[in-house]
Amino acid sequence: MKKLYVINSLGIKEPFSWKKICNGAERVGASKALAKEIATIIEREAYPGITTKEIFQRVEQILSKEYPRGRIRFRLKEAMRRLGPSGFPFEKYVGGILTQLGFSIELNRYMEGQCVRHEIDFLAKEKKYFLIGECKYHSLPGGRVDLKVGLIHCARFLDLKSGNSFAEIKSEKLKIRPIIVTNTKFTSKIIKYAKCAGIDLLGWKYPELRGLEYVIESERFYPITILPSLTNNLLEIFYQQKLMLVQDLLKINVVKFSKKTRIPEKKISAIKREAEILLLEE
Repeated sequence: MKKLYVINSLGIKEPFSWKKICNGAERVGASKALAKEIATIIEREAYPGITTKEIFQRVEQILSKEYPRGRIRFRLKEAMRRLGPSGFPFEKYVGGILTQLGFSIELNRYMEGQCVRHEIDFLAKEKKYFLIGECKYHSLPGGRVDLKVGLIHCARFLDLKSGNSFAEIKSEKLKIRPIIVTNTKFTSKIIKYAKCAGIDLLGWKYPELRGLEYVIESERFYPITILPSLTNNLLEIFYQQKLMLVQDLLKINVVKFSKKTRIPEKKISAIKREAEILLLEE
């Protein structure tokens, strides 16, 4: 039998992987039996040159019927790309996660360094640490955060630390750390540099087994963009209401929110129901 190839998100041909599909379905909570069934169905239906996007959509379609909660979780990577297009919603989302983890957050601050003034994506403070954060958002599949980003952020951090902006923080004896957060992956060069320069990195599958996707899944910090009924034209309205995490939607009063935003109650109820399926139903 001739080997089957698929086209990935970068337009590159790669071998079809039954195991990859099976593992992906299991990762979002499908039983072993269902995961194997899904992978077998996709293998039977696949054709030479099928795209990974088509495979993703077919898996999502099957999960929608067999395991709705898994269908929503399966959308996580795509949900991270929907946090745009400006990138600022990604900063708000990161701020939402850190707030839930016990940090006090300031977004988009201008601060004086020893040499020049800098724009900081976020400052995060808790009992032991004070983080100077840079957010890097990529909307296209295959985007990577490279060494240049690490060099720039390190230089910014050193200039700020040498100035007087953090005099109060230093007096509190907090550990001041630079951090870069991204919705995508880091190149090997920036990882090597960050380890040497003392920069914390948080991104897709990094740190290993403790990456952003792990934090989201383990703490259930899902972005609202993961919900199928929350269309792009509604996202801006939800952002304006400072709703970035799915868990925030559980507290919504449908009637009051509808009057406030002029979104039909039926539509808000559908969105809230998906939030309940994702977070409350096993």
